Amino acid sequence: MKLTLETNGNVEINTYYLQTLCMIFWPGVRFGAAHESDEDEPSVKFLMTEEPDGISARVTISDKTKMTSVKREVSFSDEHTRASTAKLAAGNAMLDAGGQFMHYSPSWGIMTGVRPAKVASDYLHRGYTPAKTRAALRSEYSLFPRKAALVTEVAQLEDKIAAPYYNGWCSLYISIPFCPSRCIYCSFVSYTSKKLLSLIPDYVKAVCLEIKEKLDLIKRLGLKIAAVYIGGGTPTILTEEQLTEVLTTVYDNYDVSTLLEYTLEAGRPDTITGEKLRIAKKLGVTRISVNTQTINDTVLESIGRHHTAADFYRAFETAVNSGIDCINTDLIAGLPGESFVSFSKSFDKVVELHPENITVHTFSVKKAAEILRHGASVYSRVNKEAGKSVDYSQIGAKEAGYRPYYLYRQKNTVGNYENVGFSLDGYEGLYNIFMMEEIHTVFAAGAGAVTRLVSERADGTDMKIPVRIERIFNPKYPYEYLRRPDPEKQGDANPSDERRIFEFYGRGDDII
Repeated sequence: MKLTLETNGNVEINTYYLQTLCMIFWPGVRFGAAHESDEDEPSVKFLMTEEPDGISARVTISDKTKMTSVKREVSFSDEHTRASTAKLAAGNAMLDAGGQFMHYSPSWGIMTGVRPAKVASDYLHRGYTPAKTRAALRSEYSLFPRKAALVTEVAQLEDKIAAPYYNGWCSLYISIPFCPSRCIYCSFVSYTSKKLLSLIPDYVKAVCLEIKEKLDLIKRLGLKIAAVYIGGGTPTILTEEQLTEVLTTVYDNYDVSTLLEYTLEAGRPDTITGEKLRIAKKLGVTRISVNTQTINDTVLESIGRHHTAADFYRAFETAVNSGIDCINTDLIAGLPGESFVSFSKSFDKVVELHPENITVHTFSVKKAAEILRHGASVYSRVNKEAGKSVDYSQIGAKEAGYRPYYLYRQKNTVGNYENVGFSLDGYEGLYNIFMMEEIHTVFAAGAGAVTRLVSERADGTDMKIPVRIERIFNPKYPYEYLRRPDPEKQGDANPSDERRIFEFYGRGDDII
């Protein structure tokens, strides 16, 4: 797609934001010189102008047969910075122009970010009532009423849960980026070939060394760990001996009984055994995910999941019998080949099992997904089946006694819908909240893992005070990760990263 931007006056706006606005109407579209000559896609022009009392945006959309041009102005106010004023102007102009051009009204309006609950929280922390917050989301961001209500409810619950865990706390993420097979829509750094799976024994040893490093670092910083999350990939692809090695490393280097939550993302039912869960329970795990995505065997096979609905039921029963406190089950609305009727049956079957958590994702495809290599047309601006499925899950969850406790959105999601985590009261997935809402630092170990440093608030939990965030990236691929220096032979494996972390916390002089 050809996207152009012109500015008059002192107007600054991020081109990437404008691209995300375009992707509301043209999911999966690509930008740049290589894609500007695609005759099947329209061109979009933004003209941003500083006016005496605000910022105006004119959006012009044209193709070979028609043109639409809309101008919108947003006044300066104490409620918004100049940057957010420009974004609102551009967003509202694009919403009207795109709506006229495509005859489409997105339920999330111009809200494009991954974390919409943060926007709702900002209003709440400014003293807005929930009702006034919902109204602001509808008027400024053009959210449909049910989306404004959903995100406000999530923000209220997240704020309540997270309040005690800002300063002095952190969490730990451990990456096991291997799977028994790769789903056709997967965008995670997970590996399934025989050659790459052969790296697992060496990878386990390397990640255990890094876990020790991170736990020692956390101890020296004087932080308490709120949650540990072992994800992937599929961590239960590890053998019982390998899983024991990882879990024992955590157990021997930190008092896991003090954790608020300890999650093992089992994921694939075909990797779950009673012995693995017995080991997990013994070594402190309190939460496990058993993810089926759907209970339609035909769809499971078509998306590359090498398990059946029967395998899921067996694994779920094994998880229940393990005595682990909290079980999460994932479903995906809008999967290729799945209808609303099929999804609703899957949802009802999962609710009957009464897991403590149910997470409902909406089908999303990233550029690296296998499904795109075969020329499949999967991006969908309008998907009524997915929309009905999302609505059904939210109504059904509430009727079954579940509350939405976290929410996030992704680009190129069918129908432009959301991903929502539901829980029974008191069983909210805490790590999800800490990570999604950037409550505190999350240290990370393993290939593809990202440590996200979040500065402490000078005034405790006052969310009006902005925080500073920095990211430290581990090597992305397992074979790169295995080239890390051995700390037992060369001292600290990442001295520059350690110094950066201590300096971030104002403790640069404490490094030994």
